Amino acid sequence: MKQKTIIRGKVHYVGVNDRTKHLFEGLWPLPYGVSYNSYLIDDGKVALIDTVDICYFEVFLHKIKAVIGDRPVDYLIINHMEPDHSGSISLIKKYYPNITIVGNKQTFGMVEGFYNISPDHQLLIKNGDSLDLGYHKLRFYLTPMVHWPETMMTFDETEGLLFSGDGFGAFGTLDGGFIDSNMNVEIFWDEMRRYYANIVGKYGSAVQKALEKLAPLPIKAICSTHGPVWIDQIEKVIGIYDKLSRYEGEEGVVIVYGTMYGNTEQMAEAIALELSAQGIKNIILHNANKRHHSYIIADIFRYKGLIIGSTTYCNHLFPEIDSLISKILTRDMKDRYLGYFGSFCWSSAAVKRLAEFAEKSKFEIVGDPVDMKMAIDDNIYEQCEKLGRAMADRLKKDR
Repeated sequence: MKQKTIIRGKVHYVGVNDRTKHLFEGLWPLPYGVSYNSYLIDDGKVALIDTVDICYFEVFLHKIKAVIGDRPVDYLIINHMEPDHSGSISLIKKYYPNITIVGNKQTFGMVEGFYNISPDHQLLIKNGDSLDLGYHKLRFYLTPMVHWPETMMTFDETEGLLFSGDGFGAFGTLDGGFIDSNMNVEIFWDEMRRYYANIVGKYGSAVQKALEKLAPLPIKAICSTHGPVWIDQIEKVIGIYDKLSRYEGEEGVVIVYGTMYGNTEQMAEAIALELSAQGIKNIILHNANKRHHSYIIADIFRYKGLIIGSTTYCNHLFPEIDSLISKILTRDMKDRYLGYFGSFCWSSAAVKRLAEFAEKSKFEIVGDPVDMKMAIDDNIYEQCEKLGRAMADRLKKDR
């Protein structure tokens, strides 16, 4: 078993898979599950890099002992304090009471706050500090707000391994293999975009600073806390994070709408048909009543155009649309083109509320809003077509 866990040199994978949790952070669906990755360096000094969710501690401990037997773990390096990675700290300390916890100033405040632990043995590091384990030499890079204030990354200078915390992460369990070259990784590309958009998405500028800091490093593998160990696909992985953190959308339009009886949906269909007639190929329609917001947000990060529609509900937006636009605003997205439309029965409100969102979003407004009373007719259909043409024309200017 020991040989099967090796990544490079004396570095082993000791992570676990969670196939039971329905929602990540209580919010985001996990159709393919999620992995909690931890890494063990079996050197002159033994170092454990991050832990796992406390629910999996027994499995985790068994994996550690399968590599090092009865040897003690000398160092626990904490790249990220979110409980799905730090949850086993208290138990690890009970099994290895003399362990030295390695982290930055922000880390130790959270160790005490979450777990009421004031480590007897701690190593406080600053950006650029190093730690010699014998054969492996580690160097630490602070990457605050990717995506918590204490986050950092650890680079193994001996083998070229980047232990990146949640950076470069993706949803999905590791079924059998854990290195990309030994797996079919197709599901992970969309799950990486969805992970980035919903978990890290607000912090694009922080991700860009981290990428600049990491650029000179001769990275031969990326060892994230979620998803595969990336060796063959490093360039693609970094490229996805770089593009998303720059908010660089591809040509295409996400049309998302909230409807009760299908009338607002007909407006969305009319807009989509015109977009297609104008040569736009990437057109994604989302019924917000049915599609989970995490998938919608991921598509909004991917494409430049966004058109939102809502029926009026209790003199406000349809609840699912109201919730969605709140999530969009929270992520501080940039450089998107926005159109909007709405419907009502006796009192128009949805379009007014969407206009408020448009102002707050600071997106570039495209076309004229369309406000429909009750059901679609030829006049409303033509207005929807006009909105579709305006969005298509704006996208074509970027070609």
